[in-house]
Amino acid sequence: MACQRTSATREERAVIELAPGLIHHPGYLDAAAQDALASDLAAVLREAPPFTPVMPRTGRPFSVRMTNCGPLGWVSDRAGYRYQAAHPETGRPWPAMPAAALHAWAALAGCPAGPEACLVNLYAPGTRMGLHQDRDEADFAAPVLSLSLGATALFRFGGLSRSDPTRSVRLASGDALVIGGPSRLIFHGIDRIMPADLLAPASGPVLPEAVAAGGRLNLTLRRVSALRRA
Repeated sequence: MACQRTSATREERAVIELAPGLIHHPGYLDAAAQDALASDLAAVLREAPPFTPVMPRTGRPFSVRMTNCGPLGWVSDRAGYRYQAAHPETGRPWPAMPAAALHAWAALAGCPAGPEACLVNLYAPGTRMGLHQDRDEADFAAPVLSLSLGATALFRFGGLSRSDPTRSVRLASGDALVIGGPSRLIFHGIDRIMPADLLAPASGPVLPEAVAAGGRLNLTLRRVSALRRA
């Protein structure tokens, strides 16, 4: 059972192919949808408080805080990167994924199987995420789906090798990004959060209190277990 992106629907305002399998949907979530998702995420953050992951072996903390929702959640600590069914600090199961996130997966991922994990990254002004690959899943037939809320981020992406040339694109509040197909294992990251005074004035969603003023929330939905092949 392979995942394949379907043709555009009425919900899609624009589709930009940044690279084969790397599809940008600017403004996918309208203002009302962003507000609803932000409200749902506030409940997620209350049930599964953000934590600061650390790098394996070195214990160096990430600059972003994170949490998860869905059956599984991605964590990083001295023992390594992995998915697990409970919050690393509270020990409680992760809360359910917001309906809007599941709807976006059904509309954009082109995958018959649903997502099993939704990583929620909280970017404060001045934070970043270095170039990395998303490769802790059992196989890579399913894409990763990213949804952005809040401040605009400068997203950098390259190829399958860390040394490949890179390009950058701005991801604004409400944007969706599909990382799949030939681009499923590309190196990518967030260079910086754009200061509000450098951007055109715009009204965005009211983010949960756990997100710093001028910050950004990013959701990445993933299928963790292997897909059944026909």
